[in-house]
Amino acid sequence: MPANLTQQYHHAEERYRQAKTTEEKLKALQEMMAVIPKHKGTEKLQADIKRRIARLKEEGQKKKQSKGGYNPFGVEKQGAGQIVLAGYPNCGKSALVGALTRAKVKVADYPFSTPLPVSGMMPYEDIYIQLVDTPPLTSDNVPPGLLGTFREADALLLVIDCSTPECLDQLEGLLEVLQEREVIDLSEEGEIIAPVPFMVLAAKIDKAGSEDNLEVLRQLRPELEIAPVSAYRSDTLEPLKEKLFALLNIIRIYGKAPGRPAEMEQPFILRKGSTVLDFAGMVHKDFPQRLKSALVWGSSRFDGQAVPRDYVLEDRDVVELQL
Repeated sequence: MPANLTQQYHHAEERYRQAKTTEEKLKALQEMMAVIPKHKGTEKLQADIKRRIARLKEEGQKKKQSKGGYNPFGVEKQGAGQIVLAGYPNCGKSALVGALTRAKVKVADYPFSTPLPVSGMMPYEDIYIQLVDTPPLTSDNVPPGLLGTFREADALLLVIDCSTPECLDQLEGLLEVLQEREVIDLSEEGEIIAPVPFMVLAAKIDKAGSEDNLEVLRQLRPELEIAPVSAYRSDTLEPLKEKLFALLNIIRIYGKAPGRPAEMEQPFILRKGSTVLDFAGMVHKDFPQRLKSALVWGSSRFDGQAVPRDYVLEDRDVVELQL
């Protein structure tokens, strides 16, 4: 299938070629990803752009770390991915992190009860996802170090208190603050553009008036996915876990040595769109040069099918490398 790339894409690609700094390259790649036609003919190109974006973000993070200096809001990444929560005072962030993980968060009725980030590990099937509770964010209270934590996250959750009439103001305030500081971005059609993917959580959905407020929010911002959730209702927490896994845009791949059962206990975590070659590089740095092909169970047409190095893997595939 032909790619049929648009003029907008070619303009963004040219800006990428001419970019001098990491920030300029990243912005151009993000625009390429936003305007590229989404169909089967561009799947490999989309995967390549995503890999380049991830690599540039990682390089930028390493440069920041090499400059030194202690950031009290910095949180070391753990697990399959790091999701950071952002929200106004008393929006319900801490209660959610406490309900989804074993983190010792402080839930209080007074504002600013979380002075520094607190992280916990949320179990999801056979992996753990790191959730990070952060100090409250308002339009006139945005610590610079906290912005760095948001930018370096794998994904963000914008948490609003759906039980209050000010929930729309909270949502608009969060979007404005984070967009102005180029932490998140949206296209004119409402499609999420990198740098950081995000989702909106309507917290405290168990409170009186929340359902009506949620309906108003969805009518006024139909382009956003707004997930209702309560820290005290498991029927909202369990579906949320699946949404958070999807938000990370990752896949789980299980290795298999020749003549042995697959190692299903600890999957390798790769970005969605990754290939057999990407997986080989994760197993061992020398494997990509030695790799000939692979056998795949799962997304292949039949179990144990031989596939080429550029075969795009899917979640829960089992892979046996042929070196």
